[in-house]
Amino acid sequence: MPKLSDICPKAAFLYFLPVDTRVPLKFGAEVTTYVTVARVRVTVVTRDGRSADGWGETPLSVQWVWPQEGNFEERDQSLKDFCAQLVTAWARFEHYGDPVDVGITFQEQVLRPLHAAFNRSRADDDQMPWLAALVCCSLFDLAVHDAFGKALDRPVYQTYSGQYLNRPLSDYLEAVNDARQPFHDRFPCDFLVDRPTSSLPAWHLVGGLDPVEAAELSGHEPDDGYPVLLRDWIERDGLTCLKVKLRGDDFDWDCQRLVAVGRIAIETGVRWLTADFNCSVTVPEYVDEILDRLRDAESRIYGMLLYVEQPFPYDLEANPIDVHSVSARKPLFLDESAHDWHLVRLRRELGWTGVALKTCKTQSGALLSACWAKAHGMTLMVQDLTNPMLAQVPHVLLAANVGTIMGVETNAMQFYPDASQPEAIVHPGLYRRREGRLNLSTIGGPGFGYRESEIKRELPEVAAADGNWQSAVPSPEVNTIWAILPSEPCPYQQLGESLSGNSMGAIGSKDEGKDCHRSFGPSTRMKLPSSS
Repeated sequence: MPKLSDICPKAAFLYFLPVDTRVPLKFGAEVTTYVTVARVRVTVVTRDGRSADGWGETPLSVQWVWPQEGNFEERDQSLKDFCAQLVTAWARFEHYGDPVDVGITFQEQVLRPLHAAFNRSRADDDQMPWLAALVCCSLFDLAVHDAFGKALDRPVYQTYSGQYLNRPLSDYLEAVNDARQPFHDRFPCDFLVDRPTSSLPAWHLVGGLDPVEAAELSGHEPDDGYPVLLRDWIERDGLTCLKVKLRGDDFDWDCQRLVAVGRIAIETGVRWLTADFNCSVTVPEYVDEILDRLRDAESRIYGMLLYVEQPFPYDLEANPIDVHSVSARKPLFLDESAHDWHLVRLRRELGWTGVALKTCKTQSGALLSACWAKAHGMTLMVQDLTNPMLAQVPHVLLAANVGTIMGVETNAMQFYPDASQPEAIVHPGLYRRREGRLNLSTIGGPGFGYRESEIKRELPEVAAADGNWQSAVPSPEVNTIWAILPSEPCPYQQLGESLSGNSMGAIGSKDEGKDCHRSFGPSTRMKLPSSS
């Protein structure tokens, strides 16, 4: 049932923050040395005329969302271009609802046709994956959830009940056994923990290129005051949980790597390990044999292995592999394949037993996947996309509120620790692991509790902006928006016009004289409120 607190997006402002890694990070066959972090501010209005600004952010991790050999720069630019298109799409999405309703409806009615249109001009072997589209959309979805909490003056996770949400979970989810009706008249709050913790065990990532022993040092490691060797990280941060990246196509190397890290873990008091094959395995027997060899030769290391993460290709619809033999040995968690609850249901039938959630696949989708998985006895984990800056806050809050098998993965402090210095002044416990844990106690206030007004970060020029400025009333703590707009035709005008005829309803402003839909290029300067 509609509520006065229902929100509708009215404006969006997009920023790109480039970040270099201090050491390389290997994803599958590719290596990451640079990432673009996308941040957005979305202004919403409620049915009763209130307005609020929300912030969302995610790294556009090209190698993870769009694995491919070569053309990194082109893929990175394509993701940024798609984000710019989403600015127009979100600012013109004339749909009132709660944030879950708005987010899921946007995915179904707008994101899918936009993704399809984006790929029509691309070669068959160069199609942008749906996962990449979700990641681009996730920052806007996060911002809408943040704005909803601010409009209600409540923390986000206190808004996921029938008091504020219009539709029960049964409107979104279907159970395997409908007779059970686990979602009838229930809301996300019914599947969240009663008392979220303010301290989480932190998982450290042992990357495929990380030197484990001193003999592996090349002499080109950074001398920047941060650890390089695994033992030094464990000692400095008091680590108790290690995630080990494996190759998935080199059996001997994978076995040796697990044993080498496992022995260091035993020596240094680490309690838990997990193995991440990054979608490189094509047959279950590969993982089965590694686990069996570890069980027989290194039983203590095998016992420390808490679960196995996503060994198989993430497009499991094209690769419907029965994985019961792996999950009979260790819990088996979906990651890249867990786009939404429909796919989680399919994977469960194939033998997967757990789901690794990520806010970079949208907060709305993560909530629904978490509810479906918990209703069907699946275990949860929250995995990192090397989240720095604001992206870290919703990431850790998801882990604290859904309840995980063990803490949360967090590794931005390994690969670009200085990127989050302004945020770390306000939230020191989120960007430095101490005694093997993150401290969430500084998160507070409405929305995601970023406390962005206290964060002294200088944002770059706006990359793209769109919205009805009169509807997008600035929050009291930010300055009035002003802009110098380019005189040439707006490059996203055609996008807005083409979207206006689809099933999401009218997108154009009712008062075109007060409407702006522009992508801001190098010749344009736009002063907007930053998060400081």
